[in-house]
Amino acid sequence: MAIGEAAGLKLGKASRDAFGAALKELGNEFPKFVTVDGDVGNSTRTEVFAKAFPDRAFNVGIAESNMVGVASGLASAGKIPVVSSFAVFLLANAFDQIRMCVAYPEVNVKLVGSHAGISIGEDGASQMGIEDVSLACSLPGMTVIVPADATSTRKATRAMLEHVGPVYLRCGRIELPEIYQADSPFVIGKANTVKEGDDVTIIANGLMVGVALDAAAQLAKGGTSARVVDMHTVKPLDEATILRAAKETGRIVVAEEHLMTGGLGAAVAATVARTRPVPIEFVNLGDRYAESGDPQGLLQKYGLTAEAIVAAVEKVKRR
Repeated sequence: MAIGEAAGLKLGKASRDAFGAALKELGNEFPKFVTVDGDVGNSTRTEVFAKAFPDRAFNVGIAESNMVGVASGLASAGKIPVVSSFAVFLLANAFDQIRMCVAYPEVNVKLVGSHAGISIGEDGASQMGIEDVSLACSLPGMTVIVPADATSTRKATRAMLEHVGPVYLRCGRIELPEIYQADSPFVIGKANTVKEGDDVTIIANGLMVGVALDAAAQLAKGGTSARVVDMHTVKPLDEATILRAAKETGRIVVAEEHLMTGGLGAAVAATVARTRPVPIEFVNLGDRYAESGDPQGLLQKYGLTAEAIVAAVEKVKRR
C-alpha cells in the first residue's frame, strides 16, 4: 500500500521535483539567488532553474567542499546561493566547510540535501543521508527544514529564500502523498497540525507525515483518536505545539526517516523532558545503516511504517 493510501490521500510529486520547480518559479522574484551544484543537478532538479537562468547557475563538479566554499564567497558578495547535492554528500563530505564557511560566519547560504533517507532505494547505504538532520542541527544558527509533500516543499523553498541566515532544506526522491492545499500555511518554526486528536499525538516530518496519517486512520478503527503534527522545522523547534500536545493528549510518538540520535525525536524528547514529561516513543532507523532495495521494501524492513507507529502508540497507552 502506498504512503497515504489508508488516509485517503492522492499521490503527488517528490519533494526534490517540487524544489526544482519552485526555484524556476521564484527566479524572477528573487533575482539575487543563484544555484551552486556538484554535478548532480539532474538529480537534485536544480537543472530546471539552470535551463531557465543559465547565467545564475554554477556547476563546480564533484567537489562538495569546494562547492560550499564557493557558495560562501558568493554570499559574502551579496548573492543568495542555493547549494544542492545528495544529502549525504553535502552534509557528510563537506561538513567542515559548512561549519567554518557558512555556520560560523553566519552567511546567507541555503543548503539543500536531496535523496535523503533510506527511501532513495537501490542506490544503497553510501548514498543514503540518514544523519544529515543531526549534523545540520548541531551547527549554531542553522535553520533545518524537512517538508512533508510537494506543496509544503514549494512553500519551504520560498521561506528559505526569504529567511536571512543559513538554512538546510531536506528533500527526498520518492513521490509523496498530497497533504496540503495551495493556501495551506507554512511558517519556519511553526508546526502544522494536520489532524486533530485527543488520545495521543504523533509528531512527524518528511515522508513520515503521510505514514503517520495512515497510522491515525488505522487507530481510529480501534477507537483511538490520534493527533498528527507535521514538525517540518526541526530547528528552531515549535516547542509551544509540543507542550500543548503533551498537556492535551498526554502521550507522544515521534516518527522520522532518520537515525535515532540527533534528529526530530531527540529534539522533541528534550523539550518534553524540560517542560512537561509524558510517555513518549520513537519510530526511526535506530542505530543502523540500511541496504540496497526498493523503497517500500526498505521502509517495511526498517520499521518506518504505519504499523510501527500504531505499535508505538499502543505502547505509550500502556504506560
